[in-house]
Amino acid sequence: MNNVHQYPGKELVLFEEAVAWKKYLAKKIQPFIHGTVLEVGAGLGTSTRILNDGSASSWQLLEPDQKMYAGLIEKKSSFPVNTSIYNGVITDVGQHVDTILYIDVLEHIEADAAELSLAASHLNEKGHLIVLSPAFNFLYSEFDKAIGHFRRYSKKELKKMAPASTKLVSLQYLDSLGYFASVANKIFLHQTYPSRRQLVFWDKYLIPVSEITDRLFLHSFGKSILSVWEKQ
Repeated sequence: MNNVHQYPGKELVLFEEAVAWKKYLAKKIQPFIHGTVLEVGAGLGTSTRILNDGSASSWQLLEPDQKMYAGLIEKKSSFPVNTSIYNGVITDVGQHVDTILYIDVLEHIEADAAELSLAASHLNEKGHLIVLSPAFNFLYSEFDKAIGHFRRYSKKELKKMAPASTKLVSLQYLDSLGYFASVANKIFLHQTYPSRRQLVFWDKYLIPVSEITDRLFLHSFGKSILSVWEKQ
């Protein structure tokens, strides 16, 4: 597999500290993870350390950026023994797997619908394609532009992008309080990057409340959107 991309953003380093958010996300995603796993755009491996509890038969990290790939190789001993690391994109993958993850990755890919179709073609029967992305395109901000986002997503848009031979089994917005923080940044702050202090406040205080309000509001809005398709 060959390097094909250099990632422009630096937010991955900042969001490494978002432990509460990652744990909340893991509660939502873990029920759909099984068997052989492919994590596309693994970045710094932050999501891997939270999601990969060692129970999957194999966990492949696929990272297109050469520097991040090298960083993952350096950290390999910190991952469970089921982990393997590759430099490349979905078209470099030859085998079929049971679970494919795109955690804050799809919005960086211009041909997003084609990417989902390719991913689904690598799924085994009853396998799951799990995608987390930023929600609501009207919230597209200087931050999104700075880190290379092409877009944000709504439920309607993701339903239209359903890959052939898949069934949508879960579609919900997450982080309702974060939604209001994003609105504030869009209208008032116009920040390219949040400060470390802001991120720690969001993760420590807002995320625990969002876990409650997301349920109260029936996941009808949020800063992020989580979609899961099952291969038929």
